[in-house]
Parts: sequence; structure tokens; C-alpha cells
Amino acid sequence: MPSPRYWREVPSRFRLEGSRCKSCGIVTYPSRRVCRKCGKAELETMSLSPTGRVVTSTVIHVSPTDLMMEAPYAMAIVETPEKARLTVQVADCDLDKVKPGMDVRLEFRRIRKEGNSGILCYGCKAVPAD
Repeated sequence: MPSPRYWREVPSRFRLEGSRCKSCGIVTYPSRRVCRKCGKAELETMSLSPTGRVVTSTVIHVSPTDLMMEAPYAMAIVETPEKARLTVQVADCDLDKVKPGMDVRLEFRRIRKEGNSGILCYGCKAVPAD
């Protein structure tokens, strides 16, 4: 069963929405109610660009049970032009080609299938930009 946190983040995951603090201007993903930098509750929802650049990455060889059939796979922290950072799986490329500075496109895809009930969880994955 998906966690309560997953369900709370569905709007951000499905629409690629973040929040921008009206006070200090920091952009966060997923959306928050309180700014992580200045602590004020003056945030506005904003759409994020579906493009970004890999900041750092790693290859997962021993995965959680839900992703066992996908191992090995690449995970990366991707920064959007708005300076929001997302942790996403990188798909559709060789694992050794995922490096810092790589331009990617964020696509809405199935993230995993949970348990025997077959509940599907969706969100963004990164793919190399053409």
C-alpha cells in the first residue's frame, strides 16, 4: 500500500508543481506549506519546467523489493531551471552515461507497482534530452 506521504504528494507528482516562497524566493519540490529556508508560510504554487540538469547521480545495484526487477538503475538529483531539485530515476540510457551536467527531460511515468495488490504509483522519471 502506498504511504500517506505518497498520497499527499500526488498533486505535485502528477502536475510537476513546486512552491516558491514569497519572502525569500526559494523554490522547493514537492510543494510545502512552510519555507525550509526562512520558515515563513507565504508560499505560492508554481509549475516547474519539464527540463533539468543532473547535479549528482548513483547506480543502485541492490534495490528495494518493489524495484528488484529493475536493478541496476540510475538515480539522480536533477535541478530544474527554477532551481528546484528532484530525486528521480534516470531511464532510457546507459547507466555509465548518467553524469553531472547531463541535460534531461522529466517525463510522467509509472514509478513502481506495490505489492500483490498491484497498486501503481506514478511520478517523474528523467530521460536524456535530445
